[in-house]
Amino acid sequence: MAMARITTVLAGMLTVAAGASAAQANVRPGAPAVIGRWANPRGTLAVQTGRCADGALCGQIVWASPQARAEARGAGLPDLVGTQLLRGYRRNKSGAWEGRVFVPDMGRTFSSRIHQTSPATLTITGCVVGTFLCKSQIWHRVA
Repeated sequence: MAMARITTVLAGMLTVAAGASAAQANVRPGAPAVIGRWANPRGTLAVQTGRCADGALCGQIVWASPQARAEARGAGLPDLVGTQLLRGYRRNKSGAWEGRVFVPDMGRTFSSRIHQTSPATLTITGCVVGTFLCKSQIWHRVA
């Protein structure tokens, strides 16, 4: 059941992707390639990634569909927009990012990894227990 919820949240974390070349043009020179606005396949949320106050990588919801907002309210989160979903990611030796993902409908955070698979895509993996019971999803750059 927890895995299904993580899958749902990962599926609902961002909006429909725009063209990769146009989106790539919006990346600041010198910024890590993972910084930008990212969309999920379902088109229910948009997350803006950037640096946290401590220098780690974080991601905050900047847009949510009416359906996603209703689901979050049903889980006790009054306003989904502004919620920090990606928390404390740091680059590891292999070049991936490791941190925590917040699952709003569960009110919990889980371990997570981000791998950039192309300039316009990220593979996000969330795990229930350490590196076990994991689910991956591809996010697309929108800006």
